[in-house]
Amino acid sequence: MHDPRIDALSRQLVRYSTKVKKGDFVWIDLFDAPNTVGQSLIREVVAAGGTPMVRINDAVITREQMIHADEKQYDLIAKNNLALMKQTQCYIAVRGSHNITESADVPPDKMKLVMKKLRPLQNRRVAHTRWVVLRWPTASMAQQAGMSTQAFEDFFFRVCLLDYEALLPAMNALKKLMDKTENVHITGPGTDLRFSLKGLKAIACGGNHNIPDGEVFSAPVKDSVEGVISYNAPTIYQGIAFDGVKLEFSKGKIVKATANNTEAINKIFDSDKGARYIGEFAIGFNREIKESMRDILFDEKIAGSFHFTPGQAYEGIADNGNRSQVHWDLVNIQRPDYGGGEIRFDGQLIRKDGKFVLPELKPLNY
Repeated sequence: MHDPRIDALSRQLVRYSTKVKKGDFVWIDLFDAPNTVGQSLIREVVAAGGTPMVRINDAVITREQMIHADEKQYDLIAKNNLALMKQTQCYIAVRGSHNITESADVPPDKMKLVMKKLRPLQNRRVAHTRWVVLRWPTASMAQQAGMSTQAFEDFFFRVCLLDYEALLPAMNALKKLMDKTENVHITGPGTDLRFSLKGLKAIACGGNHNIPDGEVFSAPVKDSVEGVISYNAPTIYQGIAFDGVKLEFSKGKIVKATANNTEAINKIFDSDKGARYIGEFAIGFNREIKESMRDILFDEKIAGSFHFTPGQAYEGIADNGNRSQVHWDLVNIQRPDYGGGEIRFDGQLIRKDGKFVLPELKPLNY
């Protein structure tokens, strides 16, 4: 039986998130997602007057192709995909995952090659299309979250169908505050971090880029980051699970990185020069998401969290000029059950123990 929540989600993605209009070419990227999702999205795009273009991806096949990657092969793949992206007005990606560690054994040099070749495609998509990306619930994801499959599906639709539009006034207030902020100071267990936002604009994300959503992001002045941060949310990157990530900074650069797998994390940060600098600072506040599940699109929106992202800045959007094949949203949760913490803008307390203290921002609290 068809789940009507799929159609409700498709309408939100097409009508609200990407605002598809007559004549738009819409690239629908399906990664291990059920046919019913693709069918529903096609119908919604057509109903809005757009033209759907569907690409179906399989993680097992993608892994095999990456293992055998070479320069000429990915030059051709990147060239053709970039040509298609340049004809695209809207992009919708639905990313399922039956095994989040499917690419864990791809050799690092092959992973580096693939990410380098495909980075211009992602940059084009981010800067020149109306795009939205979301995960799709699977039994594997439910297991990651420590939930039954049914309970996780209910959680997924509750989170994704949140009334993001109602949060926009408070989100825009936070954006305006970040726009005029010069100096940020973040403290908490194992964290004492300072950096500047001077001259960089913030972006409010209320369901128009990522689903689930609920963040306002900017980027630090590239060489301004000083201090130490201890991330308390478990994470996964390039198919490898990491816990207890701790980074130390000097003049914007990660000068020391440790984790449960210190060797692997430093290989990632040695991918290129930009990988050891920060490309994004964001404050997350989706009240429906409370715990980490090693899924970045969910974890970066956790209520009472912020993420501080090594690697690529969003080119042309809150752009501090940092360039890298890496973009890794590492998350710190500041609610009392995670040890608390404070965020100050130009010396003023903005958020304490995961809750905003300014009246105009309180609607974003969990």
